[in-house]
Amino acid sequence: MDNRTFGAPAMSDVARLAGVSHQTVSRVLNRHPYVREQTRLRVQAAIDQLGYRPNRVARALVTGRSQLIGVVAQNSTLYGPISLLAAFEQAAAEVGFVVTAHRVNASDRESIARALERHHEQRVAGIVVIAPTASVSDAIDAVPPGVPLVVVDGDPERPTPLVTADQEAGAFAATRHLVEAGHRAVWHVSGPPDWFDSAGRVRGWRAALEAAGLPVPPPVPADWSAASGYRVGLELARDPEVTAVFAANDHLALGILRAMSERGRRVPQDVSVVGFDDVPEAGYLIPPLTTVRPDFAAVARETLDLLLAQVGGGEAGRQRRTIVPTLVERGSVGPPRN
Repeated sequence: MDNRTFGAPAMSDVARLAGVSHQTVSRVLNRHPYVREQTRLRVQAAIDQLGYRPNRVARALVTGRSQLIGVVAQNSTLYGPISLLAAFEQAAAEVGFVVTAHRVNASDRESIARALERHHEQRVAGIVVIAPTASVSDAIDAVPPGVPLVVVDGDPERPTPLVTADQEAGAFAATRHLVEAGHRAVWHVSGPPDWFDSAGRVRGWRAALEAAGLPVPPPVPADWSAASGYRVGLELARDPEVTAVFAANDHLALGILRAMSERGRRVPQDVSVVGFDDVPEAGYLIPPLTTVRPDFAAVARETLDLLLAQVGGGEAGRQRRTIVPTLVERGSVGPPRN
């Protein structure tokens, strides 16, 4: 007779099937280094057979922490940060946590420190910092030791647990797509240099051109706005050598599309354009915009999992989690004119 309990399998069911103690199962789940490999494999096989999923919420409650998760986010209306915060709030709600967010001025280190202090005073279960710029990333030093913490889109050189979309891979795919369409030069309209996302996209663009043995023109600096894309787009439109542009986000691409249209340069017949972010309007532009789609929901889920692993008293495990974006091909890319 099957001795498992009715309903969802518990950790005790895993221990019974694997022939180990409850504590051994806990060590395997928390990636404890002092577990024999044979034991680890036996426990993992039992987990897979039973379909067991650790109850992170229950483990968090054992620690006596609240069911609040504090988020420090940039005070921004940009599509990426807003989408990421919304996805994280939904992921947290699905497992019984409530998100309390403090929006801060990225250039004001004092306001960031105050937000972190307020979260700590609320005895939140853990803190997530969406840190796309150096100033926000530096402020995480104010988080007291022992507080579960995950950084999203932060500095990859810092030792803090980090989750991010793979900006380099996304930019590489976008640029390679333009190269494979036949373009022998691809210009890049970059975002602000103090954003880690922007720097990663520059690296990916450059790497794709170098891999193809093509020249790397200087990136064209801009901010994240459509107005900025329009201004630099007018300059690019004057150069007949410009046949392909990779924009650091879709709003820049939108401004570039208008500038090209006003200068009589058709997309994609004369100039191909690729964006990044896949904003909801991207498929309805004229022409529909080819772009890179980050999986914000996946980033949110990985962030929550990494945070709750710490909240439950375990180790963060894999400290770097990177989600590869997807290239969405639409109508804004074509071969160059001969």
